[in-house]
Amino acid sequence: MKSPGKRQTTEVRREQIKRAVLDIIAKEGMARLSTRRLAERVGISEAAIFRHFRTKQDIILGIMQDVKTDMVGGMQAAAAQQKSADKRLFELMCAQVKYIMKNEGINILLFSEAAHYNDSVLKTELHGILAAQKKLLVGVIRDGIKEGLWRGLISVEDAAMLYMGIPISLNIELVLNRKSVNTESFCKRMFFLFSGILAR
Repeated sequence: MKSPGKRQTTEVRREQIKRAVLDIIAKEGMARLSTRRLAERVGISEAAIFRHFRTKQDIILGIMQDVKTDMVGGMQAAAAQQKSADKRLFELMCAQVKYIMKNEGINILLFSEAAHYNDSVLKTELHGILAAQKKLLVGVIRDGIKEGLWRGLISVEDAAMLYMGIPISLNIELVLNRKSVNTESFCKRMFFLFSGILAR
């Protein structure tokens, strides 16, 4: 364990713990996430972790709150701009991709913990995050149809669900070719494919 440095505030320490969770997951996988490894990464004792978070579930919930505030919040800001729907969709997509790239491990953590474990609290939080994203997408796509950018016969709900696969595609690309993944390039490629599906 790292030698203890100066005492950090609770807020700083909580952020360090959440960041360490994502770092371990991204670099070593969910199976390697333990309180011992987490304590080593942050440079505190295992007991100290539970002074900042009562349980592992609380750490995951804290990360989910960050996702709602930062990622979904960034997507909301992009969707609310006074721009054409295609520009808003591109910026919404890029806001999400940039967040995931900056917080590698976030998708693995959310879907592993919330979707595959029998934890109703985490599943409820995940459902809220996904529902908020879908609502934003449905709104932007409907605006694009009204603007004549995209065809009106398309199922807006199905298109929004199809979009939800983009973060998973990013995860696959990171696994297969991490070093060459470029955020801007990925955004442009995915936008080109998705807008092509929506277009006339």
